[in-house]
Amino acid sequence: MSGLSRRLDTLIVGGSGFVSGTLARTALECGHNVWVVTRGEKPLPNGVRPVIVDRKDDAAFQDAIAGCRQDWDLVVDCIGYQPEDARQDITAFSGRAGHLVFISTDFVFDPAKRAFPQPFDNMHFLADGYGGLKRQCELELLAHAGADLPWTVFRPCHIYGPGSQLGCLPQEGRKADLIQRIRDGDALKLIGGGHFLQQPIFARDLAELILSAWGCDLARNRIFCSVGPDILESVRYYEIIGEVLGCGITVEELPVDRSLQEQPELAPFLCHRIYDLTPLRLAGLKVPATPIADGLAKHVESLL
Repeated sequence: MSGLSRRLDTLIVGGSGFVSGTLARTALECGHNVWVVTRGEKPLPNGVRPVIVDRKDDAAFQDAIAGCRQDWDLVVDCIGYQPEDARQDITAFSGRAGHLVFISTDFVFDPAKRAFPQPFDNMHFLADGYGGLKRQCELELLAHAGADLPWTVFRPCHIYGPGSQLGCLPQEGRKADLIQRIRDGDALKLIGGGHFLQQPIFARDLAELILSAWGCDLARNRIFCSVGPDILESVRYYEIIGEVLGCGITVEELPVDRSLQEQPELAPFLCHRIYDLTPLRLAGLKVPATPIADGLAKHVESLL
């Protein structure tokens, strides 16, 4: 039985951000009961039940979760960035949640040692930075395989859709003025001309994938790369935006070598990020299916 086939009591750690907000709204639309852990600083989707606490204060977090006097079918951590966050989830939700989903990232992989497509069990991982810390979170969960808290980890690639800014590649990532600049004919500065392959995932697809983890026995204690159905060059992402706007784009190519010398932390972006959706399908999860052209049209329309 998937998470979309019955009403779930669902807790989202986070709830006011892009991914977590999309998940909260999707869960509500599916008829689920939704709680969100939030600091109370941003508006929340209508219909959710806030649990106001700062997760960085672990004692307060543990007290707030215990104070809810509630067991949840599904808990989703959308804002776990440090290994202590994963440990916190294990402590707070063991015996209290039917299933934990932890949102990681495809940046866990060492960009210099990728395969095509990249298997989820490629053992070449980053040791530090954003991707390295997410990998440490995964290791905390891998060390906890107890029946008191089954878990699933999803590693999304670039996530797009209403609720975020457009742009998938430095130096044109998540730019509020991207639509206007394309309309004005300004050159988009893309490293390597934007010829790196990737598979962006529509945020609604990711939300439905997350919800489908509940009750999915083959997803228990497993890690999945989680991407959209279309493989495309990053520059094509921008071309589609131009097509939605009814205009072309102009690209200024930035050298890869110089960009890496000046900003080595960009290396996880500057590689081909290609994955196989077969493991999701074989596990019985909701496989992302929104074509990139359809998803980007909805994304652009939401910003106009």
